[in-house]
Amino acid sequence: MSEAETREDDGYIPTRAMFIVAHPDDIEFGCAGTAARWTAGGAEVAYVLVTSGDVGIDVPGMTRERATQIREAEQSAAAAEVGVADVTYLREPDGMVVNTLDLRKRLVREIRRFKPEVVLTFDPTAMFVADTYVNHPDHRAVGSAAIDAVFPASGQPLVFPELEAEGLRAHKVRKLFVIQFGTPGATVVDISGTIDAKLRALRCHESQLSEWNPEEMIREWAAGAAKDTPHDYVESYRVVTLITDEEWERRSSASSG
Repeated sequence: MSEAETREDDGYIPTRAMFIVAHPDDIEFGCAGTAARWTAGGAEVAYVLVTSGDVGIDVPGMTRERATQIREAEQSAAAAEVGVADVTYLREPDGMVVNTLDLRKRLVREIRRFKPEVVLTFDPTAMFVADTYVNHPDHRAVGSAAIDAVFPASGQPLVFPELEAEGLRAHKVRKLFVIQFGTPGATVVDISGTIDAKLRALRCHESQLSEWNPEEMIREWAAGAAKDTPHDYVESYRVVTLITDEEWERRSSASSG
């Protein structure tokens, strides 16, 4: 198989997965179909929102505090639509996220708490996603911070050793899923059976959608990503396997024994 060929996910369902994104609605636009598929398959899924989208409601008289309340409520409702109850808000300032050591530590704390098999986040190298869109700087900063937290920080006990005082021991993530946009060589997750759940989740973000119905656009995106696959709709990722399947099975057998 050449590097340019699309890869199938072969029905892979992780035991636990953590989605780390910048804003409320990022998951719903980008990867909620995958979250719905994984929870339907028995996975435990957690969301970590680095900001609460507190500058994302442009109406007269709106305050950051009120916007935070509205957008967190919308995000929690959206998560529930796809079977996710574990949602954490780090409340970094919207529009001003920087990949600092402090943010890395906060993300390591969440990874060690939840112990995901998979972490899913943004591609920090994606600057120009289309001819009409520059990727949000928060997306890029969160992608960098999340990847740095996954490897090597979360798995090294001597990195942030003070977290052990909170009962949070080092945890190595098995796979990293990085959101792509129909990129050749990406791994696709079939969301044909969960795109309706994705749309229901997206509609929870009333403050962002107003009278706009995003269904046509979302279906067009997912169908475009599914071109040259046997599926109607997909979401696509670059997948980095940090622990081989053989080593993962060995560790799983040792821990269960």
